[in-house]
Amino acid sequence: MADVPRDAKSALTALYWAAVHAVAPGLSLRAALERVPMQERGRRVWVIAIGKAAHPMAQTALAVLAEWNRTPAGGIIVAPNEEAAPHPAVEVRVGDHPVPGPRSLEAAARIGLVAGRVREGDEVWVLLSGGATSLAAAPEGTVRPDELFQLYDRLLGSGLDIAQMNLIRKRFSRWGAGRLAVALAPARVRNYIVSDVIGDDLAAIGSGPCVPDPSTAAHIHQMLDGAGLWNELPLSMKRSVSGAERDPSLETPKAGDAAFAHVERRIIASNRVALEAIEARARSFGYEPRVLGAALAGEAAVVGRRLIATLRSYCDQDASSLSGRTGRTCLIWGGETTVTLGAAHGRGGRCQELALSAARELAETAGLSSAALLAAGTDGRDGDTDAAGAIVTRDTWRTIQGAGRDPSRDLASHDSYPSLDAAGALLRTDLTSTNVMDVVIAVCGPPADEKRARLTPAVALEAIAGSLRRLKE
Repeated sequence: MADVPRDAKSALTALYWAAVHAVAPGLSLRAALERVPMQERGRRVWVIAIGKAAHPMAQTALAVLAEWNRTPAGGIIVAPNEEAAPHPAVEVRVGDHPVPGPRSLEAAARIGLVAGRVREGDEVWVLLSGGATSLAAAPEGTVRPDELFQLYDRLLGSGLDIAQMNLIRKRFSRWGAGRLAVALAPARVRNYIVSDVIGDDLAAIGSGPCVPDPSTAAHIHQMLDGAGLWNELPLSMKRSVSGAERDPSLETPKAGDAAFAHVERRIIASNRVALEAIEARARSFGYEPRVLGAALAGEAAVVGRRLIATLRSYCDQDASSLSGRTGRTCLIWGGETTVTLGAAHGRGGRCQELALSAARELAETAGLSSAALLAAGTDGRDGDTDAAGAIVTRDTWRTIQGAGRDPSRDLASHDSYPSLDAAGALLRTDLTSTNVMDVVIAVCGPPADEKRARLTPAVALEAIAGSLRRLKE
């Protein structure tokens, strides 16, 4: 029998954790490493792990090497939090996130020292996950660290999506745009990736340290100009872009560069896997789940309103249907929205802003008295706060008002955190050690009672088959 939560909020929390556990980076990496042919397991192996999942990925990599009776030649872990080094040959560095800082500079420098020790004939496992861009940020060329950090900060509030931001950031970053592959050549590189971008674009994940850069300087100039940032750029960055526009030899590494001849890349976990896990678990709770897409994007507040309108349409269908529907629809989305910040703003992240906007719509929309919505980052952190996101219901908006806050003003000033905190709506999970963007889950009501939510053989087999599929892919 399924362990069925008693109410919608508990069900949403359980569904969130189903998503996080499905993209556990250690298990996913082990499945990938087991595919390495026996005859290719004899090289000296270096481990470079960068990102929010760096610790579990590195730990798994070293455990697999031990099972192969191998020791690492050396390596580095760059993560947002401190943990003990899993092997004496592998050092640990903590970088800054979501905006890079002095620790990011030091981490980037240490990566350079490790890369400089790699020899021809060696193999490097580059284990990449979300957050890598900021955690190991350092400027390229004549760009100063403070100039790079200011650019990162402005991009976060620019309204550009994550793919566009990464295209711009890696143009000026020491290890972005394939430059790590150049530094490691001609060694063999196995790049294992936990995707945190819509569409799993390899060149965008972590700024593509081992992937050819598909953008051109002219393209970067155009994006910066369109976002109103070109005139704000320091002279060093303008010269870098303009110089590459005039002289293609100054461009970032492109496809066909010899540095990529011995690089293998594999995505081992993604948002789509997380959504499939939510779908399977929701069905075991007696819901009728529908995955409506893994490309959720746009302004968070606008998206929040739109998703509640979508939920209403499905709840109405269930309520009026005579075809045996349960009336327990569960809608599932994945992706990453954006927030365009003004000159002054408060605390919160994109998931919290989406949730607060949804809370207003729930309060103002008839027929959704038992509905609830969760919006949260799979990494456990939404913006620069201690919350992964929030769970809101029809009562959330009025509860905020009853606590003495003005949720409309907070929403307008991008200050969602205190409003949601006042309502007890924040979802606090601590860091999850993975990151495959955000998940948004909305339900029309509570889960089915246990008598109607048994984990039937069909549901169980579907869940098992899904897990096996993900491990084989």
